[in-house]
Amino acid sequence: MRLDLPSAARNPISLIGVAIATAMAVVFFVLLALEMGGQLRNPYLGLLLFVAVPAGFLIGLLLIPLGIWRQHRRRAAGRAAEEWPVIDLRLPRTRTVMFTVALMTCFNILVFSLAAYGAVHHMESAEFCGTTCHSTMEPEYAAYQVSPHARVACVSCHVGPGAGALVESKVAGTRQLWQLFTNNVPAPVPAPVRTMRPARETCENCHWPEKSHGDKLRQIREYADDEKSTETVTTLQLHVGGGRAELGVGSGIHWHMNIDNRVEYIATEAERQTIPWVKFTDRSGRTREYTVEGTTPEQLAQGERRTMDCIDCHNRPAHTFDPSAERAADTAMALGQMPRDLPFARREAVTALKADYASTDAAMAGIDARLREAYRPQAGASPEALARIIAGVQGVYARNVFPAMKVAWSTYPNNIGHVAFPGCFRCHDENHKAADGTAIKQDCESCHAMP
Repeated sequence: MRLDLPSAARNPISLIGVAIATAMAVVFFVLLALEMGGQLRNPYLGLLLFVAVPAGFLIGLLLIPLGIWRQHRRRAAGRAAEEWPVIDLRLPRTRTVMFTVALMTCFNILVFSLAAYGAVHHMESAEFCGTTCHSTMEPEYAAYQVSPHARVACVSCHVGPGAGALVESKVAGTRQLWQLFTNNVPAPVPAPVRTMRPARETCENCHWPEKSHGDKLRQIREYADDEKSTETVTTLQLHVGGGRAELGVGSGIHWHMNIDNRVEYIATEAERQTIPWVKFTDRSGRTREYTVEGTTPEQLAQGERRTMDCIDCHNRPAHTFDPSAERAADTAMALGQMPRDLPFARREAVTALKADYASTDAAMAGIDARLREAYRPQAGASPEALARIIAGVQGVYARNVFPAMKVAWSTYPNNIGHVAFPGCFRCHDENHKAADGTAIKQDCESCHAMP
């Protein structure tokens, strides 16, 4: 059986369109099958599958009517139909030309493929995310490089698999690119609270939410502002816990993540720091709702309703900043990044960190000058210790404060704990009460004990 095209469609432009559309359709279905089969894991390959290939397919379809329209115009003008070139493979020159064209085509395909692979590989790298728009993403990139997730690609959490996640991230990226071009980037950049992928698509690829962690010991080291920077160590026994269906309802902090418990809440502002309503559903399906007194139905209707998952507490797992200059100095001293053998080392470090600087460069120079001035009168002050404290304070500042983007201490809430930010107390405040008067408790021993 022979398939004949309409005479008007037998022209170079329409036939090229047919070839492009057919090739793109084949490529699309092959890539789609690979993606659905789990063979394509790179989120940015979705750009090829759902953007580039359909665009090529559309161009091919548009060329078909364009060629037909052009052919009709030629006929209406009384012009002869376009002559197709005659390819005679018996001629040596024809064979040479075709061989050269085929060879160059293969070479071009290889170059294009390597370039496309390199572009995709670079676009999924942390360096691309963190340094392409250097000033804009500098705070997040600096925090990421020293986080426990420093070897996890940004796209693993911020893009996620599937066409929907890719399109959503690209729409957000286009908006951010426009803000950059128009010099209208918000400072500080808002945390992507509502656009983060669900924990089941990100965290749970590595972390098993049903695992029971039991109790863990944590030591918190703090230093006084006295001459010796006296150390105080607080030891907490954290009831991390966990649980799964076979073991009952679970216990400890990770009780919230027990798959048999469902905790829902409504937040009435963008950063999810104000939560006036909580609903708990147990494994048997029984529910209980807790509401803060004075909350109106209108407030709840306008809020964001969400089912609790990992990132409601671990909201900054890869971009953690110290909540205060004091806490930052304590951590640096505990890790040995700052010496304690200089008089009033902790006090002078905090004073230098909390000073107002116009830029990062000004901060580096200012910290150096302040600390040298502070210890200049000190007879016998060790030059080595002075150099170490200057470097330590400068390093702490560079990881936490970014004047160009208006990022400073406590700019971004961290919901782990309840010291610097509300954290646990967003719900566990004794003010969330059910209809029978039962409240969500603020019992310290539920989460930790001091042995």
